[in-house]
Amino acid sequence: MATLSVAAIAAAGTLNATTSAAGGGDKVKPDGDRVFVEVTNGGGAPINVTVASYPTVRGQAVADRVVAVAASATKKIPIFADLNTNPSDGLAAITYSAVTSVTVGAYRV
Repeated sequence: MATLSVAAIAAAGTLNATTSAAGGGDKVKPDGDRVFVEVTNGGGAPINVTVASYPTVRGQAVADRVVAVAASATKKIPIFADLNTNPSDGLAAITYSAVTSVTVGAYRV
């Protein structure tokens, strides 16, 4: 898994800072509810992006969040510190059902 650098959204605007999605997934450092990833699926078929969840409620694990990204579409997916931070490394894990023609960038508002 690659750790994505988080680009701050500046008042004057921020250029896209995307990279190819990693086959084994990517990680990003959450910052409250201010971080999101932007996933662009340049392929001809839809993909699923899974953001791992780590807390439990009454002893039951919270389900991972699965977000569908249609072919030729881009989605911005929020990363929530209280839900998506892995306690072992302090990062949020993101995986993809396919990575061919898929790019990802991480941003903070």
